[in-house]
Amino acid sequence: MTTRDEHDALAEFRQRYAIPTAEVAAEIERRVIGAAWGANGYTTVEQADQLARRLDLGPGRTLLDVGTGRGWPGLYLAATTGCNLVGTDMPLDALAAAARRAHAERIDDRVALIAAAGANQPFRPNSVDAVVHSDVLC
Repeated sequence: MTTRDEHDALAEFRQRYAIPTAEVAAEIERRVIGAAWGANGYTTVEQADQLARRLDLGPGRTLLDVGTGRGWPGLYLAATTGCNLVGTDMPLDALAAAARRAHAERIDDRVALIAAAGANQPFRPNSVDAVVHSDVLC
């Protein structure tokens, strides 16, 4: 069961993710964050790379990206470091876009995407090695 706040947030994000990404938006992303991922946040490639180093991401490690949206920066981190990724978010459209991106990046065998609110993660303690929540307030 979702809370009223979760319900309201889901409705807002459904509208946001329903808007098709225009090529001009992709170009802005390339110039601002350094890559085009259909992101709704502002984490740059340089900042994502710093996260990977600080979190010691690599093969055999599992990263939880809370509020993954279309997959930025979690999918990028999985693709560049070889780590496994669990991405959670509420809008199914965003998770579907992230799944398509994971397939296109050929990392879908290391990616699990789960519908879950930020404050209610469905995991046992110590089931992931690192957590990011870029541009997300839980």
